[in-house]
Amino acid sequence: MRRMTALAAAGAASLALLLAGCGDTTSSADPSGGASTDTLGGAVAVSAAASLQGAFDKAIAEFESAHPDVKITANYDGSSTLATQINGGASVDVFASADEKNMAKVTDPGLATDPVVFAKNTLVVVTPASNPGNVTTLSDLADKDLKVVLCAPEVPCGAASQTLLKNEGVSVTPASQEQNVTAVLTKVQNDEADAGLVYKTDAKSAGDKVTSFTPDGADQVVNSYPIVVLKDAPNKAAAQAFVDFVTGTDGQAILASFGFDKP
Repeated sequence: MRRMTALAAAGAASLALLLAGCGDTTSSADPSGGASTDTLGGAVAVSAAASLQGAFDKAIAEFESAHPDVKITANYDGSSTLATQINGGASVDVFASADEKNMAKVTDPGLATDPVVFAKNTLVVVTPASNPGNVTTLSDLADKDLKVVLCAPEVPCGAASQTLLKNEGVSVTPASQEQNVTAVLTKVQNDEADAGLVYKTDAKSAGDKVTSFTPDGADQVVNSYPIVVLKDAPNKAAAQAFVDFVTGTDGQAILASFGFDKP
């Protein structure tokens, strides 16, 4: 009897060890907060506001380094253009907008739900490095002898610019209205304009190629950037992992390094 009891105990112990070994079949969670690196793969299409290009390029590189089986393709443009593309049937996994108004163009029809604000940004006046127009205040943009470039009103930076100018009582007749903030910055950098309104992150990315200052009232016109996984995203698991990365500690550190404010 004692021998049978000992054998039974040994068998139970062996079974317990076997079950313990089989119980943990997954790898540890990845640092992005998404699925494990063993479960992520495939292509991910990200449509992001033009002002996010520098930060997202770095975020994508770090994410792909942690998830070598994932390949992210980013499309950068004005948020209104990207929203129109998504509404037109473009195959997109993740949409990151420079404002909540254009995000609503995607969520209101039910193409996505529950976007998360992950960054904020404010406007600055930007001029060529030599500041040939001697622009030192927002009101200087009203000078008809100056060539001022703005974003188009339907673009987040354009809507914010119009609000800022209206709030401060400044009337500007722009030489052109661009479809994204990158185009405004490029014209100023290339001395094709005396001044423009862009985000502070864009001015920072240009370095000493431009001169910039924060105008009065800019702190009252702050753009919130929401991000979301599309309802019909072809690769939802990897898409959600990327969103988790952007909204997580590492992604937020990258955004901060490019001048974005916390959400």
